[in-house]
Amino acid sequence: MGSAGQIGTVMITGASSGVGLYAAKALAQRGWHVVMACRDLAKAKAAASSLAIPESSLTHLQVDLGDLESVRRLVNAFHATGRSLDALVCNAAVYKPRLKQPERSPQGYEISMATNHLGHFLLIQALLDDMKKSSHPSRRLVILGTVTANSKELGGKIPIPAPADLGDLSGFEAGFKAPISMANSKAFKPGKAYKDSKLCNMITTQELHRRLHDSTGIIFSSLYPGCVADTPLFRNTPRAFQTIFPWFQKNITGGYVSQELAGERVAQVVADPAFAVSGAHWSWGNRQKANGQQFIQELSDKASDPETAAKTWDLSMKLVGLA
Repeated sequence: MGSAGQIGTVMITGASSGVGLYAAKALAQRGWHVVMACRDLAKAKAAASSLAIPESSLTHLQVDLGDLESVRRLVNAFHATGRSLDALVCNAAVYKPRLKQPERSPQGYEISMATNHLGHFLLIQALLDDMKKSSHPSRRLVILGTVTANSKELGGKIPIPAPADLGDLSGFEAGFKAPISMANSKAFKPGKAYKDSKLCNMITTQELHRRLHDSTGIIFSSLYPGCVADTPLFRNTPRAFQTIFPWFQKNITGGYVSQELAGERVAQVVADPAFAVSGAHWSWGNRQKANGQQFIQELSDKASDPETAAKTWDLSMKLVGLA
């Protein structure tokens, strides 16, 4: 449990902006102590101050999720705080659809998969013991997914540049280093690399639930809070897209969700009793509305197949140096 007067301690990756920042605010308002795990500590502190989040509710720790050594340093730094860990939110992500050639992590992995999946996968493995030791009555590990990686939803059926699909995972099996840049070993497509990494996030949640929920009592879940069309996730898209996409979502599809509402939904999944369901992938009806009702969204076969999940888990363990 957290310090006196605090409900518990939650770590949120990528909490210096967007959904992660507003999730930090919403959880701090609920009485949680929030560990903001971010690349730029000065930016994180300034952002928290701009939303009037009390410094007493925060701990700032540095991490670059795309660098496995940085993840290990984060874990050591967190342990040095002496805090328990009652909840973990894997939120940080990169999306670089304009790349012509794959960008590589310090370990040589394609950067979207390295940051969005492998960095979080290592962080989860390194902090599971902390969560097992927590005395909090409802420990939760939450990973953000996306509609574009779930073919059970319309957004996941869009074939531009290609639907999320890990294929035979031959790229992972071959070590996932140059010249390989995709999980299935095929030609590099930056938009698909992002989708594949988020598919891995949802697969990880399902496999954590299968392997660990019954024995640990930890609640493992994922969510898609809605289309946060003006989030900093899109900072690497063309400027015209950054202008048109939010307008389109607000005025044409009606699917736009504000960063604040999305952050509130993350906080709900972390803290509210109605979301104490392990193995769930949460979504909301009337996503753009604050009173939209949550429901458990069905996942595609690619995200829920136990055989694919077990193989993804085992190969990921090797890629992060744990097997």
